Amino acid sequence: MNTAAHAARRRALFDRIGDGIAILPTAAEKTRNRDTHYPYRFDSDFWYLSNFPEPDAILVLVGGTTPRTILFCREKDAERETWDGFRYGPAATREVFGVDEAYPCGEFDTRLPDLLAGHPSLWFTLGHDAGWDARITAALNAVRAQCRAGKQAPTVLHDLRREIERLRRVKDATEIGHMRHAAAITSAGHVRAMQRCRPGQPEYALEAELSHEFRVSGATGHAYPPIVAGGAGACVLHYVNNDQPLADGSLVLIDAGCEVEGYAADITRTFPVNGRFTSAQRDVYEIVLAAQAAAIAALRPGASFIDDHDAAVRVLVRGLVDLGILHGEVDGLIEQNAYQPYYMHRTGHWLGLDVHDAGEYKDEDQWARLEAGMVLTVEPGLYLRADAVIPEALRGIGIRIEDDVLITANGADVYTTAPKSVADIEALMRHD
Repeated sequence: MNTAAHAARRRALFDRIGDGIAILPTAAEKTRNRDTHYPYRFDSDFWYLSNFPEPDAILVLVGGTTPRTILFCREKDAERETWDGFRYGPAATREVFGVDEAYPCGEFDTRLPDLLAGHPSLWFTLGHDAGWDARITAALNAVRAQCRAGKQAPTVLHDLRREIERLRRVKDATEIGHMRHAAAITSAGHVRAMQRCRPGQPEYALEAELSHEFRVSGATGHAYPPIVAGGAGACVLHYVNNDQPLADGSLVLIDAGCEVEGYAADITRTFPVNGRFTSAQRDVYEIVLAAQAAAIAALRPGASFIDDHDAAVRVLVRGLVDLGILHGEVDGLIEQNAYQPYYMHRTGHWLGLDVHDAGEYKDEDQWARLEAGMVLTVEPGLYLRADAVIPEALRGIGIRIEDDVLITANGADVYTTAPKSVADIEALMRHD
């Protein structure tokens, strides 16, 4: 448990809040049905600053000349631990997680007015949760009611989550280590799915292969619902039914990633169900692969976030012209967005504790500039639905290729390793 990394992140936030006070609750448990809960997943911002895994917890950062980190958590309870498992309790929380103070979460509302008093600003995300908005408002009103006793409530409200998102956009060494680990497991899962794919299998059989590799390798599980889309299902961007048979001669698109210590990997591979690309499939695949290579080549510190998308679009449009789907000059077709029926999403997104990670894509009116330590996906695709304008041999082909990329001082580090060239995929899937 790297408490030093989390303490460093808190110090960075203390630098921003100054004399203010910040309040950040973790996620609540969610009921799935009756008395069964969904598997618990902590709030990503809370985890980023605390590494504390239990529900019902609240992190309070008290700024000023002697900053304090306070964590409210569940009390030790032998009976509940018999039913639900171990709890740290306040005493162990102070020791294990490196906070200055820890108290039972049941004391939060009574302690909060005194914590708020005397601080000029409050850092909290209003509007995220109505129940929490009411609790914070009640505490502020309790302080205001004591104004004749000399107590002053914060008068300035800042959006805490927006500030944390700015910090999260650049990863530290601990985060990068977790993400590389998740990528290695995910890459192995995609290899396993390729090796075990056979015509006639249901899509969920490949999902099961991924799940097996993720869990047996120590990942928490899937970072997001996996996409296993055979044939024309690959033209549905968020296809998650994963219940159709895999037809001989078709392609299957798998978009899946595991989670390690809360951090996600996100890989997409498209490959032939029977292990051999047809000529038409290869033609489309090579266009997408070339678009990804062009996009990755555009990634470096100082580049605009949108540069890789623009590079990919140029290759894809040239390919659509070569395939006979679009007609005209590449520049004009790009200006007209003529490619959008066949490529309708951006070429990537931030990656981290969330698969679509925190952080703005624009700074004011300009696309964000890349910095060393940022991590993003690069995932161009082509989606050729069965349409009269599509040559018959290409109808129903959907291809996306996605890798995870760390921006370094020297450029781009593609740290996901699942095979993606035609030759490497066919060699891996050869059933001799």
